[in-house]
Amino acid sequence: MSNHSPLSNDSIAPSSRESGQASDRHPLVRSLKGPAQFLSFWIAIALPFVHLPLLAQGLGDPTVTATFLALLGINVLALYAGHGHNQG
Repeated sequence: MSNHSPLSNDSIAPSSRESGQASDRHPLVRSLKGPAQFLSFWIAIALPFVHLPLLAQGLGDPTVTATFLALLGINVLALYAGHGHNQG
């Protein structure tokens, strides 16, 4: 019993929206993508070192807990935004 499709992924042409997406972007957006990914990548690398002192202090104080959760959320966003950095 096989689940193979008779069509390969190469035979399916991208939709017009997908093929024209890169050319439709504003030049400013294209010029900022690389530096934004670079910065996001390195923020995602550095933020866990900021988490460590907060965890060592303990999360009993609501302010420390809120700060930790905010930094964790920023870290997740930075990971998402910087995941494509240096992939050619």
